[in-house]
Amino acid sequence: MIHATTADQRNCSGPFRSRRWTPFNTVGMILGFVLFWPLGLAMLAYIVWGDRMTGNLATARDKMDGFGSKFSRERRPHHHAHATGNAAFDEYRSAELARLEEERRKLNEMRAEFDEFVDNVRRAKDQKEFDKFMASRDASE
Repeated sequence: MIHATTADQRNCSGPFRSRRWTPFNTVGMILGFVLFWPLGLAMLAYIVWGDRMTGNLATARDKMDGFGSKFSRERRPHHHAHATGNAAFDEYRSAELARLEEERRKLNEMRAEFDEFVDNVRRAKDQKEFDKFMASRDASE
């Protein structure tokens, strides 16, 4: 018997390839089982059969998907966001971002200078302790 599969069936079939197996949903399922086993079981049913929900259940599913997607990396805003259409605000935002970037650069330079200073202090302390050790060693011989 030959089974023809489409690209959608190959990429999305099976419970482990569902888009519902996200870290957020998995953690929710585990916590559900730990706290009260019917909650974990309900979360597992949502993960496995959530794509088949209709009506009010589909609305609830979409809300839960929206809540979980707020924490994904792809949806986090980047500091170089697109123009808003308000020229004054876009100009202000770009000036503030440039100012913050300059401040970050200065802080990184200061941090590098401080790290170098701390290394020099440690090196001097180590040299002083080594010299003291060598002097005590020479005195004992």
